[in-house]
Amino acid sequence: MQVRAKLGMLAIAALVAAGLVYGFMPRAVPVDVAAVERGPFVVTVEEEGKTRVMERYVVSAPARADALDPRTRAQAQAQAGAAQAALAVAQENARAAAAALQLAQQERARAESLHAANFLSAQALDTARTAETRARAVQQAADHAVRVARFELEMARAAVASAARLQAGAPAESLSVRAPVEARVLKLVRESEGAVLAGQPLIEIGNPESLEVEVEVLSTHAVKITPGSRVILDRWGGDAAVEGSVRVVEPTGFTKISALGVEEQRVRVIVDFTSPREAWHRLGDGYRVEARFVIWEDSDVLQLPASALFRQGEGWAAFVLEAGRAKLKPVDVGQRAGLRAQVLNGLKAGEQVITHPDDKISDGARVKLR
Repeated sequence: MQVRAKLGMLAIAALVAAGLVYGFMPRAVPVDVAAVERGPFVVTVEEEGKTRVMERYVVSAPARADALDPRTRAQAQAQAGAAQAALAVAQENARAAAAALQLAQQERARAESLHAANFLSAQALDTARTAETRARAVQQAADHAVRVARFELEMARAAVASAARLQAGAPAESLSVRAPVEARVLKLVRESEGAVLAGQPLIEIGNPESLEVEVEVLSTHAVKITPGSRVILDRWGGDAAVEGSVRVVEPTGFTKISALGVEEQRVRVIVDFTSPREAWHRLGDGYRVEARFVIWEDSDVLQLPASALFRQGEGWAAFVLEAGRAKLKPVDVGQRAGLRAQVLNGLKAGEQVITHPDDKISDGARVKLR
């Protein structure tokens, strides 16, 4: 009986010891993991912008021509001559723009042929297509300039002819208001009926199909954006995003007060559409868009969630899940884009990293999937 009692006591003591050991053993910390993987990586600058018509014209009330003295009439004739010269310059610019567009079309066709034969990269093909789109926009603007110069010449000649008739004793004629280009009315400056003064603005007109996008970006971001940079335009109400290309980064900034009352230095960036007109034909003048400027991109980048990274000294580190334990690994980080970060060194594709690590996790700690 004494032997049995001693064995029972030993068994109870062993169970208590085992329970204490089990109770004080470190528990596995539940964690979330994500894979280190390769794939496309795009770094963007996002800002809100609005569309605007490229060429806007204000139609004003004309002035009646008074009988001119010889000196003033000579000035009017000189203005007519200047308008004639301006028309000639505009026509030359239009011919140069047409030649540039023809060259851009040839370069684009050549680039498509080389790309089909695998002798040219897709990026170079996109550059050729963007150059053609930009050349077409310049050519359209040059054509508008020719029509405006022709209109101004007609007005100058009409002023001289009307003054000549008045000096000859002819009665004054009624005045007509003509638009310089074929376009649509964008804004009614004066809506009420009544007499108007000479030179008073009446309406603003423009071609809604010749849209561009104006975006105000922080000056610290503007220095990273260059003409020709790709732009993704979305959240404008359409079914899919459309693309554009930076035409101008204005050299002068301005101060703007943010919604939080903070002074910001901003720069205007002008973007041309590169997607087909059919993709954005529902956009009009003054519509809101979200612009994402692509400042760096690569089709094959080793990357991980930025939430897996934490500071270790002056560098970065991450915990890798290996055989149920967390292993600390220093990581060299490159580009960052929102919730993703580029891995330059320290990790391999396929490794599982712990996201949102807390102070319960240390090097070698037991972990389990949440």
